[in-house]
Amino acid sequence: MLIFNTTYQVSEAHARNFLIWLTQSYIPTIIEGGYLKEPRLAEVLSHGAQENGRTYSLQFEVENSAKLHQWHSTQGIQLNAELVEMFKEEVVGFPTLMEKLDL
Repeated sequence: MLIFNTTYQVSEAHARNFLIWLTQSYIPTIIEGGYLKEPRLAEVLSHGAQENGRTYSLQFEVENSAKLHQWHSTQGIQLNAELVEMFKEEVVGFPTLMEKLDL
């Protein structure tokens, strides 16, 4: 199982609207697509947090890199364009792909 994480840096002025859009539009749209599952959202409170903004981590589980590529081709590009259109440079995302390890 892979974990697809995106860390978002958000200006303080847009943090509330970003969270509303993320939870009411972005995440439900992704879940409907069926490629990414088990969303987890957290606010980053330490290292890397902005002085005049907020940092959030959004994670999804994905079966394999092929499924992630399918999601990116069918939904990801379109959703990223929507994010940029709505928030311009007030929100910046940094994706990371990780492999889940059993303890």
